[in-house]
Amino acid sequence: MAIKTNPFSDSRVDTPFQNHIDLKEIFHSEFGRVTSVLDDIKNDTENHQSKGAVVTGDPGTGKTHLMMRLAKDRLAHNRLLFIRQPNNLNSVLYHIYSRVLESFVEKVPGSSYSQLEHLLATSFSKIIHDTFVHARNKKEVTGIFDYFRKLTDKDRYLLKELTANPLNIYKKLGDDGARGKREYWQRIETIIDGWWKRQYGDVGYSTSILKGIVKFCSYSDINKKKLVGKWLAANELEEVELKSVNLKNWKEEGSKETFSLDAMTVFGKLSMMDEPLIIIFDQLEALGLEYNKNLLQSFGDSIKEMFTYVPNSLIILNLFPDRWEYFKDFFDGSVIGRVSQCQIILNKPTQQQLRKILVVKSQANDIDIEQLLTSEDLQDILRQDSIREVLNRASHYYRFRTQGIPLPTIHKITSFEDEIKEQLDGIKDQIKDSSFAKATTFEEEVREGLKLVVNEITILRQLVALSMQQGTASLEGNPLFSQPISTAMPDSTSTTYEENTPTTEIKTEAGNNLVAIEEMINDYLESERKSLNEEYEKLVIIDDSDDIGKMLNISEAFNTLTKDIEVSYLKVGTRKLPEHILIKTPTQSVVIGFLQVSDMVFPSRIKNFNGLVRSRQDLQFFLFRDERETTITGKVGMEEIDKLNLAKNGQFIYMDRENRINFELVYKLIGDIQNRDFKIDLTSALTVLSAIMNDYWLVKIFQKPK
Repeated sequence: MAIKTNPFSDSRVDTPFQNHIDLKEIFHSEFGRVTSVLDDIKNDTENHQSKGAVVTGDPGTGKTHLMMRLAKDRLAHNRLLFIRQPNNLNSVLYHIYSRVLESFVEKVPGSSYSQLEHLLATSFSKIIHDTFVHARNKKEVTGIFDYFRKLTDKDRYLLKELTANPLNIYKKLGDDGARGKREYWQRIETIIDGWWKRQYGDVGYSTSILKGIVKFCSYSDINKKKLVGKWLAANELEEVELKSVNLKNWKEEGSKETFSLDAMTVFGKLSMMDEPLIIIFDQLEALGLEYNKNLLQSFGDSIKEMFTYVPNSLIILNLFPDRWEYFKDFFDGSVIGRVSQCQIILNKPTQQQLRKILVVKSQANDIDIEQLLTSEDLQDILRQDSIREVLNRASHYYRFRTQGIPLPTIHKITSFEDEIKEQLDGIKDQIKDSSFAKATTFEEEVREGLKLVVNEITILRQLVALSMQQGTASLEGNPLFSQPISTAMPDSTSTTYEENTPTTEIKTEAGNNLVAIEEMINDYLESERKSLNEEYEKLVIIDDSDDIGKMLNISEAFNTLTKDIEVSYLKVGTRKLPEHILIKTPTQSVVIGFLQVSDMVFPSRIKNFNGLVRSRQDLQFFLFRDERETTITGKVGMEEIDKLNLAKNGQFIYMDRENRINFELVYKLIGDIQNRDFKIDLTSALTVLSAIMNDYWLVKIFQKPK
């Protein structure tokens, strides 16, 4: 059989904006319930009150896939915003808002315009139309209404073109040249600003945010659009940048959390002139971990504020059933009541439905499943636990039948508790044939029973020892950053990670378990590296607090291996430091900081950081700045970078593409395991990862020398 594309290789939907084959009879009624709630919000023209929905299902059941179906069905009219788990309890709302902005730049299918551009075209057009029409129909003529009675030629042109098609706000307003376009947009800004103040007043950040949104729409120059996008993300701009877009920087002492809530409120209110927003929270499972209780509480408080202040939205939480039960016990009724106005449960489809999924995927690649797989193959495939596992098993069978690649053994590498349960179940089975079952006297029963108890305790001890051994396995490593990392902006000729990765053979006294895991980890890293490379060029909001949140999560995960990692922060009175984390292990103490701020703010922050470097010779300091941010060119900033690099215990590093992708890979691996998107034991996975990536600085921090 000729080798074709494996029809079952795509077994997972990462975001609703992806495109996977969708068999709509699966969860048809559940999908209908979601859309009916959306329609209820749209029809609530009096209050535009937001509603909540909880979608529960086991790992791989199809929760994110259902959200993809929702995107395909509704993106022509509704704006869909996708938010992964926050990771820093001090910036949950900003994390949500940042992901909202990233979702907004996704293109609407069949259109050359983004979600944000569609939302603003529709809402602005309606505001302009209502302003003019209502003003002309007003009997009493005072102030601004008197002004609007006297429509200019440009006003009439605006009404005509935007009534014909709201997207003409981008297509037609520049037809008479740059000057004409600028005049139209200045007029639009005046109208929108006046309408907003009459409707909602002039409080908080809202009017400034609205001005920035108008600016974003008005520019066709991609560089100016990026600058306004950066400004809308609450980042500081350089003076020359501010002048080019006619904006003012936010006050540094302002709260990003307050700003973020105000911005989302603006989008919610604008959507009232369009269609309800769909706000989806996914991959929230790690919030239920013990060390994330404070983060979970902050998340609950943020969701409550969104329901209160962000109107006209359907807020969806995707969760495992057990996590939802935990959330219900954790949160108070005010949160649960709003979130769970609609509860949707996704159960495993029937075998007939699962078979149809296989058939549809095969047909899309011109493959006859009846010729490809035997009935025994299908029986094995269809008895897997979820849609994802069914597709994964089918993918293995495809490679086996077309390329002769042996089927992998299904390893139940889940958790220590599962291993114990499996062993104990085996003991129970042995009882049926044991001499205990055949004992004829009370003395024999006691004797044989004691033997079984001793046997059970022995197995438990072995499993505990195995777990400890795997968790504290010593791995060879080098001093942190023993291989120099360029402090200059890297060029495009830098080598890829794969070219520098040594071949590592991993074996333990536990047998070949880790060898199998190594294969799984390598496959995962290869697949996710490709995905991250594709995403790298997209618009992303690089946030210091988000990166520190990732460091916190990674540190907590590695602490499950050693139980001897301490995490804290440093202070210098009331002076502001870069976002940072102090990680203490038995062998080293390392401060990792991130500083993505503008050239204007950068010098003062790095100065304070350098003061710590000089006063704390017992610590190693590393300060990162993503290469996608502007290069520091100011004299003072560059001098402070040199001071940090000349210190024996400090280094400034521009995080290049390879470094960033490796950082995200480690974080994503841990997150996918915690969210059960990647079914593998976390302790074993980190043990293997520590060997595979033993030269990477992030992994080196947590390594133990031999």
